[in-house]
Amino acid sequence: MTPATYPPVRVDANLDAPLSRWLWLVKWLLLIPHYIVLIFLWIAFLLVSVVAFFAILITEHYPRPLFDFNVGVLRWTWRVTYYGYGALATDRYPPFSLGAEPGYPARLDIAYPERLSRGLVLVKWWLLAIPHYIVIGFFVGGFHGGWCDGGLVSVLAIILAFTGKYPKDLFDLIIGLNRWVLRVAAYASLMTDTYPPFRLDMGGAEPPALP
Repeated sequence: MTPATYPPVRVDANLDAPLSRWLWLVKWLLLIPHYIVLIFLWIAFLLVSVVAFFAILITEHYPRPLFDFNVGVLRWTWRVTYYGYGALATDRYPPFSLGAEPGYPARLDIAYPERLSRGLVLVKWWLLAIPHYIVIGFFVGGFHGGWCDGGLVSVLAIILAFTGKYPKDLFDLIIGLNRWVLRVAAYASLMTDTYPPFRLDMGGAEPPALP
């Protein structure tokens, strides 16, 4: 049997249960240290992306240390989003780490590209990604502080807190929306040449790549 192959951006998540019915009220306060750190990390992320832009334009390669750093920033942000108001799907406090943290219920991995297109680097982060920006702007309410905040994702997540339960279908939808955002973020940040699909891949497990 041929092993399954996965897209370059892989997003996985496990729903923790049971979840506190009231912890969501103070998660914004508990996450303040993370928000402060992430402000500086995202400034660095943008600067690294500019350096990577010129490196790819000249050498067709994304310098591996810079790539690993930016993957780490996306991982950190995804864990904070998952704990906070982008999903509210775990009560486990996110670690202060750029690493993979395989034991945490929200995980992200991006395959390192051996070669990137010089031509695409000029247009993919703005022109080619515009259709995706329009779509994800609808369901995440735009970008603030380097990540999605507000919109449909947060509204759905807060509804869960009031019910005291996390229906599987709703969890699958919220993870699918976040997965879409992460794929676009990786593409727009020049970390892959694989165009994000216009497809809502729902569920906690990253689906294998389509043939």
